[in-house]
Amino acid sequence: MGEGGATVDPKLLEILVCPVTKGPLRYDAKAQELISEQAKLAYPIRDGIPIMLAEEARSLDEPDEGSGQQSS
Repeated sequence: MGEGGATVDPKLLEILVCPVTKGPLRYDAKAQELISEQAKLAYPIRDGIPIMLAEEARSLDEPDEGSGQQSS
């Protein structure tokens, strides 16, 4: 299938919107997330299934664990 896991159906991506803002989502295949720029949230995709729950989403305001932006 895709790199590192299942891929998301492109038709599904066309109809999904952010549950918070009802705005469009951007698919980040590398991070396996759906990004809502308006809500500043990243919804995870697990085993090819988007988890569209605000409480499961990662805030884009928080540093990304794997981005290397923060040094400890």
